[in-house]
Amino acid sequence: MISGGSSSAERARSALLLIVACSWSASAAEGDAGGWDLDHLMQELAQVKTAKGSFVERKHLSILNAPLEFSGTLVYVAPDRLEKRTLKPRPETMVLEGDVLTIDDGERKRPRSLALQDYPVVRAFIESIRSTLAGDLPTLARFYKVELEGGERRWRLTLKPVDPKMREVVSEIRIGGESRWVSSIEIIEPGGNHSLMTVKRDADPAPVR
Repeated sequence: MISGGSSSAERARSALLLIVACSWSASAAEGDAGGWDLDHLMQELAQVKTAKGSFVERKHLSILNAPLEFSGTLVYVAPDRLEKRTLKPRPETMVLEGDVLTIDDGERKRPRSLALQDYPVVRAFIESIRSTLAGDLPTLARFYKVELEGGERRWRLTLKPVDPKMREVVSEIRIGGESRWVSSIEIIEPGGNHSLMTVKRDADPAPVR
């Protein structure tokens, strides 16, 4: 999944696009109970032990007339394991565990591993998703300016990179959700390209016991 600077960032972006689904509508949040805020959201997300889904990812590139489409399965296991298995158009597996991202695209004799400490921009991509899923606001705020819209029934986080090098790659990341479920992830690039992954939930997120 990764080789070199920009290629590494692209692979990591693909790995992190986890989960997905509906277009955002602020009106859908009407009627949510008061008291919902960023701290409340992070506390709710931190209760999730596992989450599974099947995804469809569409990458919109300015040089193409139609988006590239990928599909497969996604798994999150608290606190720091993410697994993305792409089935179409060709098999590929990405597994993030701790601070190591392992990629198996079937073209190499053995999977390739990437240490996040060696790739600051890739790590920032990783933390946009992992820290959100883990409800880890302090880590998320190290890398992004975080804004929350909506309410518990439907919310959206807008993440804007604080690192100038990261801003050269990503303008903002939009993560939408419903209660404890992360339901959409969209990445907007400075040049206008963007990616959106949508995920069908296999089951309700399992709370931490």
